Amino acid sequence: MPAKDIYHEKVKRALMKDGWTITHDPLKLKWGLKDMYVDLGAEQFFGAEKDSTRIAVEVKSFLSASSMNDLENAIGQYIVYHEVLCRIEPERALYLAVREETWQDVFEEPIGKLLLDTQHLRLLIFDEHEEVVLKWII
Repeated sequence: MPAKDIYHEKVKRALMKDGWTITHDPLKLKWGLKDMYVDLGAEQFFGAEKDSTRIAVEVKSFLSASSMNDLENAIGQYIVYHEVLCRIEPERALYLAVREETWQDVFEEPIGKLLLDTQHLRLLIFDEHEEVVLKWII
């Protein structure tokens, strides 16, 4: 089992404040002989609780000395999880959870915009202090 990201519990609480029910912590994926763990699985019911939206959330702190190294690792992991989820649970959308500061420093820069345009990334932007979801980027 992988170690939890430093912001794992903050994102979990932010999702619950946003009306999500945490269904998996972590969400285990298996493809062939390989096991993978997305940080969180969540579900949100709407209507008369007959319909729901399901998501998987990978939390990334971007706290190393190189934001490019963090970005490369995060995107690589996102692509692997996305491809596996598309085949075993296509109705569940994958999101990469990042702090507002990371959003501004990385994803509002040209390299981040390029990846958002070409890699079909979904982001969850959260406030680490208030523990709330600020923005969903689809």
